[in-house]
Amino acid sequence: MSAAEGTSKPAVLVTGGAGYVGSHVCKALDRAGFLPVVYDNLATGHRWAVKWGPLEEGDVRDSGRLETVLRRYRATAVLHFAALSLVGASAKQPLDYYDVNVNGALSLAFAMQASGLRRLVFSSTCAVYGMPATMPISEDAPTLPVNVYGRTKLAAENLFSDLARAGTLDVVMLRYFNAAGADRDGEIGEAHDPESHLIPLAIQAALGEGKPLSLFGTDYPTPDGTCLRDYIHVEDLADAHLKALQLLETTSGAHAFNLGTGIGVSVRDVLAAVGKLAGKPVPVIESPRREGDPPQLYASPAKAERALGWKAAETHIESMVGSAINWHRKARSAA
Repeated sequence: MSAAEGTSKPAVLVTGGAGYVGSHVCKALDRAGFLPVVYDNLATGHRWAVKWGPLEEGDVRDSGRLETVLRRYRATAVLHFAALSLVGASAKQPLDYYDVNVNGALSLAFAMQASGLRRLVFSSTCAVYGMPATMPISEDAPTLPVNVYGRTKLAAENLFSDLARAGTLDVVMLRYFNAAGADRDGEIGEAHDPESHLIPLAIQAALGEGKPLSLFGTDYPTPDGTCLRDYIHVEDLADAHLKALQLLETTSGAHAFNLGTGIGVSVRDVLAAVGKLAGKPVPVIESPRREGDPPQLYASPAKAERALGWKAAETHIESMVGSAINWHRKARSAA
């Protein structure tokens, strides 16, 4: 069935739309009057997270399948989330990461070109910057990634930028900082297996559902000795994707934007927020620093505010944590 046969909404293909950020973006697309067509192999995504449009199962490296889906729904744009994204795993499985993240980007580019589609919003990462010398990080900072994951994302950025320079693609590359929180309606949230992100791990530890949290490094040159990171609510990320689509309606070429609040929040601040809202302290095992962890990473979001008209609506870590705890409790009670 084509989009025209079933609905008057313009279709947007969302690769990896069954994942954490992708599913929240699909909800935002639906509310904005689009039909989000999820393309996902469900390796890490969830069938239950696909609620606002059709699910087309497939691998992002299958260019022919992608082209078929793009043509079937007459997609007007692509939002590309499908990727492997664990920094530690990327060091152990570099071939897999280059295959999915780089070959997947190439496969998508071929499918878009074959179907005559130009508009792309790419889910990138602050990992492309590596360990910047100055804070906050602006988009003109050197891109010197220090891990395989960051290098594969930068390779995809370079591919899309080269295609834009050749005049065959228009792309907005959104460099996320630390996605956090959950849908405030409680319909979707963060669920990885295995879980690797700080906030859900801290919630599980506080509620007695997981091991005590490993706190990696307490002697950093920061106010409380733990790393500072820029946490951005997932609904703010979703809003940025809508504004990126709007930009592509009037602007050509390649554009990169940082998505963050510009505020550095320490690991201990996160744990305190989880403990307060869970009603139980987070059990912690203090451990040595992890190699390659910068003391602090936080964005300058000024360019996104200027060019996209976007600014994070939520800047308080307690509110982000609260939405995550509410969804976690709802999901646990429904299990």
